[in-house]
Amino acid sequence: MRDRLNVSLPVAMISQIGDLAARRKVTRSAVVEAAVASLLSPDSAEKSEAALTRRLDRLTRQMQRQERDLMIALETHALFIRFWLGQTPPLPAEAQAAANALGQERFARFLDTLGRRLSQGRSFRDDIPLDIPAMRQQPAENKDTSPPSQS
Repeated sequence: MRDRLNVSLPVAMISQIGDLAARRKVTRSAVVEAAVASLLSPDSAEKSEAALTRRLDRLTRQMQRQERDLMIALETHALFIRFWLGQTPPLPAEAQAAANALGQERFARFLDTLGRRLSQGRSFRDDIPLDIPAMRQQPAENKDTSPPSQS
């Protein structure tokens, strides 16, 4: 369905519309309709800018997740080292060879477990709540900042 619209344009512009319509072998109405449609729809620069903005937003979110994951890994590692150093007594010289062999055996089991978890698509990151700042806002009496006890 079409509706009629009468507009007033400068004589020179009407002449240009007529010339363009003649060159393209279309009606003057088709030229004016295409011009108005072009004006009403976003141009390619606006579309490109919108797409670029979406990509940048996605990359920003990915970088924020990576930064969060790295922070979790660093804090986890630091807490483990602090706990291990605080709880592990020095070994006498005669027990170091046996402890070294046991350590290598435990490390091999660790690598097996790590490989199994990674092949299943599981990660430590999945065990961490997404909203860590909310955890920090808990009342102090609910927080347990002491390292886990060894049983």
